[in-house]
Amino acid sequence: MTSLIRSAIRAMKGYTPGEQPREDGIIKLNTNENPYPPSPRVFEAIQTALTGDRLRKYPDPVGTLFRQTAARLHDHDPEGILIGNGSDDILTIVTRAFVPEGGLIASPTPSYLLYRTLAELQGARFQNVPFTADWQLPLPWPASDAQLTFVANPNSPTGTLVSLANLEAFARACPNPLVIDEAYVDFADHDARPLLRHPQVILTRTLSKSYALAGIRFGYALGSPAVIRELSKVKDSYNCDVLSLAAATAALQDQDYLRATLATIRATRTRLDGELQRLGFATLPSSANFLWCTHPSRAARTLYEELKRRNILVRYMVYEGFGEGLRISVGSDAEIDRLLHEVRSLV
Repeated sequence: MTSLIRSAIRAMKGYTPGEQPREDGIIKLNTNENPYPPSPRVFEAIQTALTGDRLRKYPDPVGTLFRQTAARLHDHDPEGILIGNGSDDILTIVTRAFVPEGGLIASPTPSYLLYRTLAELQGARFQNVPFTADWQLPLPWPASDAQLTFVANPNSPTGTLVSLANLEAFARACPNPLVIDEAYVDFADHDARPLLRHPQVILTRTLSKSYALAGIRFGYALGSPAVIRELSKVKDSYNCDVLSLAAATAALQDQDYLRATLATIRATRTRLDGELQRLGFATLPSSANFLWCTHPSRAARTLYEELKRRNILVRYMVYEGFGEGLRISVGSDAEIDRLLHEVRSLV
């Protein structure tokens, strides 16, 4: 039967998510989850959604209440908001809508590995374009004929942030759809909402990171209402369930809780960065909830394996033309204390 599967699929390696251990006692700093619980309002909203006959009925297919809430938060037309089962769902919808078989997707490198996987699934070509030395987008952009360009900002795995001025110049020069993947933008000092005046720009967000809802799976896109209407034709009829819609709406409604959580994570990020540098690591300036680091005398894979033996998971990553390194999520202060204790014994 496998011979009947499309040859492009059989040839794919596929995207490999970070390890998700099931046993207890492991400090998990490998998939950029929020170490703190979501807003108490989320639990109240889920409990309410579990009452009566809500689970018996289909959810709102477009997430009207969520879109109204997000529209107020972002000062954006609710008709220009698309809901998704995590922002990865949004990225898939956009790829299916814009990229023909044999087309071209481009992205700076190193960046989110899923972008290449989406191109392979679509039967499209994929072009990596190296960042500049200061982690900005090169202009002129060498892949200007791409039907779709993905820019993760802040970037993963580096945590670096493309300036708004560089993004603006890029958007003006890019006539085709530009998706700015803002999965980590709440940890940064600016976002790209001013670029929504360009009709080809789409911003994607997730509630997995800053809102601590990775287990709920909810994301959304901001774009022009005309484009979002077309993208809605591509999504699954009910791609977000009753519980995820309730949780996501409640999370967005509690911005005070979000600000307090972000302040704590940013402070821990600063402390972790300073301590790693004191231990001889080279780090990149991060605007996300993780740090990218390398050590001059200890191989990243060796450090990853040694930490794993000590029940601490970090993400080992290697990119062609860029090299290897460790991406370390910002955990709780207690988790970071334990990580630093073990790292000191290794370096």
